Amino acid sequence: MAGSILERLNQSVAQSKVGRYFRLEGSGARRERVGSKFTTEIRAGLTTFVTMAYIISVNALIVMDSGGPCVCENEADPVCLTDPAYNACLATLKLDLITATAAIACISTLLMGLFANLPIGLAPGMGLNAYFTYTVIGFHGSNKIKYETALAAVFVEGLLFVLLSFFGVRQWLARLIPQSIKIASGAGIGLYLCFIGMQTSAGIGLIGGDAATLVHLDGCNRDAKGACIDGTHMRSPTTWIGIFGFILISMLLTLRVKGAVLYGIIVVSILSWIRGTDFTYFPYTPAGEASFDYFKKVVTFHPIQMTFAKMNFELDNHEIWIALITFLYVDIMDTTGTLYSMAKFGGYMYRNGDFDGSTAAFLCDASSITIGAVFGVPPVTAYIESGAGITEGGRTGLTSIFTAFLFFISLFFSPIFASFPPWATGPALIVVGSMMAKSVQSINWNYVGDAIPAFLTIALMPLSYSISYGLIAGIGSYAAINGPIYLLELISGGRITPSDKDLKEHWNNEGFTVENVLPAWMQIIICKMNGTTYVDPLDKMEEEERLERELAARADAVDAKIEIDAHGAQPVLAPVEH
Repeated sequence: MAGSILERLNQSVAQSKVGRYFRLEGSGARRERVGSKFTTEIRAGLTTFVTMAYIISVNALIVMDSGGPCVCENEADPVCLTDPAYNACLATLKLDLITATAAIACISTLLMGLFANLPIGLAPGMGLNAYFTYTVIGFHGSNKIKYETALAAVFVEGLLFVLLSFFGVRQWLARLIPQSIKIASGAGIGLYLCFIGMQTSAGIGLIGGDAATLVHLDGCNRDAKGACIDGTHMRSPTTWIGIFGFILISMLLTLRVKGAVLYGIIVVSILSWIRGTDFTYFPYTPAGEASFDYFKKVVTFHPIQMTFAKMNFELDNHEIWIALITFLYVDIMDTTGTLYSMAKFGGYMYRNGDFDGSTAAFLCDASSITIGAVFGVPPVTAYIESGAGITEGGRTGLTSIFTAFLFFISLFFSPIFASFPPWATGPALIVVGSMMAKSVQSINWNYVGDAIPAFLTIALMPLSYSISYGLIAGIGSYAAINGPIYLLELISGGRITPSDKDLKEHWNNEGFTVENVLPAWMQIIICKMNGTTYVDPLDKMEEEERLERELAARADAVDAKIEIDAHGAQPVLAPVEH
């Protein structure tokens, strides 16, 4: 009964204007998203939100270390670690940043869903927020660049991004990336997600730092200062309940249970909210008591008091321009890698290396950076945790819209949503990472010039803890290896060339055609000037792929008929009765 009601609801929404706008399956819209259903999109949006919800509190804690607009005037304590007035200011700043993070995540994710029709969540970027806080501003404002000036740099970066996206430069640059590296970025991000999910800060604490080997098997109990207690490796209750969550999600996925990732997160979270257990999220410590007091509020709203529109555009320090350029290139590589990997993972990537809604997606991302600076947060970026929602079946912007709605709700229920333990969301990241890693089988391992750059892309993403550095390693090594070989081939007139060159993956030169270089609005203007009709290249590509599928199906049918005619129909024997 419930199933038929949901089916009728899915069918009704699909045939409505909403269904046609978001290209739900059965809507009759061009380029329908195969497998997309309204109820599935809602569940996927909830899953994406739950895996991203940690950013509400984590981003606030990191950016709070910058000191924000708080002023330290204690000469005896230059960073005001024990100054009561400064610490009171920091407490207000933390609440401001919780509100600002939830608000910009809501706005940016809503833009992505409405205008790009993609199931991608956005929020202030992890890594970018640490660079913003500790490298640009310094702990409690200890560097020369102040919080207000750094926000101005982020604001300007967003405007530059808008221009680059509007004129198609970002999309064109993305299409120049070799296909093997694009595919490898999906697997690299999968390992990166897994690495995050296994750490303590955003995962189950299975992997920890080591002075000799950098990382080691952890899972240990920790003292009041957060240091690992000797002899307690793999004895941490939170690690083991995280492993339980991982096994639960994996079993549910194996049994094809819809909502498996979400159920796993919720079960572990509810168990962790029970006080008095060894794995509780609210231990009887000062920090645990403070977290539980905040959790008990359930409903609360804190209006922004200190961080809104605080930009200072006196960009006369050369260090701020270095920071601006760093933000720019890291964001380009980060967002490009995430969006293209999610498009590949979600199944809406086209063979020319582009995906549906790419221009709108880049514009939404760029606009969100500028809006985020107004709210007082570091650069906003697309989140790889969106893969959890895609795993649950999210294929359209409805997933993002529901995620945005939940971020809006979190403005008033932040005590609940900020209390999902990292060991509850970590298992989901590990599972999603394993699913994303399957793209590694599509890499061209048969030609060294393609294989080594792809491998470096995969390896450097988790090892450098950066998507952008992984892409830089892949693209740089691709040019360093294949560039000189190409020059040798030209100089020698083709006499010096790899013996297995025929195995090399062709670089996607479709990225250099007018159709794929110029943004759609420019192509429309050119067509009107020439008196011709504009046809979306992706529509043509979809039609070509449809015809290819039909031809392949006919060929298979012909082959099957020939085989039957050659061997003759096999007689069907009636069962013998005894």
